[in-house]
Amino acid sequence: MSAAADMSPTSYQLLHPAIYLFLREFYVNTAFRRNCGTKVRTYSLNSSTFAEKNIVMTENTHKAGFVNIIGKPNVGKSTLMNVLIGERLSIISSKAQTTRHRIMGLINDDDYQIVFSDTPGMLKPKYELHKSMMSFVHMSLEDADVILFVTDLYETDEEIEDVLEKINHSGVPILLVINKIDLSKENQLEEVTAYWTQRIKADTIIPISATESFNTERILQEILDRLPYHAPFYDKDELTDKPERFFASEIVREKIFINYKKEIPYSSEVSIEDFFEEENIIRIRAVIYVERDSQKGIIIGEGGKALKRVGTQARHEMEKFFGKKIFLETFVKVESDWRKDKNKLRKFGYDQ
Repeated sequence: MSAAADMSPTSYQLLHPAIYLFLREFYVNTAFRRNCGTKVRTYSLNSSTFAEKNIVMTENTHKAGFVNIIGKPNVGKSTLMNVLIGERLSIISSKAQTTRHRIMGLINDDDYQIVFSDTPGMLKPKYELHKSMMSFVHMSLEDADVILFVTDLYETDEEIEDVLEKINHSGVPILLVINKIDLSKENQLEEVTAYWTQRIKADTIIPISATESFNTERILQEILDRLPYHAPFYDKDELTDKPERFFASEIVREKIFINYKKEIPYSSEVSIEDFFEEENIIRIRAVIYVERDSQKGIIIGEGGKALKRVGTQARHEMEKFFGKKIFLETFVKVESDWRKDKNKLRKFGYDQ
């Protein structure tokens, strides 16, 4: 059965007519590749349990592999990974270049383990920071078992032609994911699909809306169909490869992206100086680094109000994430031109 056929008639036909016709033409008569054997289960995006699907694998085997999510900034890569994992691991904002590190998230089942990797958006480097961010992208091409190339209805291949060439010559199965189709106008999806199929050697095309969780389960089906047989790479109880300190710093950084404009979010970095976990509370000391004294003043705000707002929002988010009461202290320091200094970048964990 195709992914399109898995959709309820109501949800399927409520789409924009152009999207409905496009999906019907591409998927209703599409049969997924099968191997002989026994049924496995795929992750249900609607609950913490697993829902059985008609995906077939050889009996008494295990699949595991790295699925790396690649694309330009602000096309919805982080939103997509959060939806696929079922947890909020990657921070999200409407501003481009929010993700700076490579963040791994795991889906575990008795019969498979999918290691997703959310990477920084592909861009033309202007600072040493950008070079470090792009190194995570290039590294993700080297260890991928499946590549999810994510784009949307508006992006082009400008400034990423060299990366696209590497992707096309990687020898790795590529799933072309076109996001934000809920915003599609008449014929726009067909035009975007035609544009990218001339530039990406994709195994298949998957139009989705990550924010609406539309057609995202089909991505899991396509991944499992291509995932190699392998023992788990990580313990089955793990959700991510990152420590708790990392997520505390990312939550603070997300609130900076939300609350400040222009250059401030891009000039800021967050370091967790202390992280003490007790039975009922976690005590955290976070330092926000900026490049200039004027930026420090903006971060703090009049009477410290802006910094207090960031701290309050971050504390509430951390309490949801860690499931404990949080005591959070925030401080602001100047680290001149840290984005251009390799040694300072290494201090902040950009050591690739």
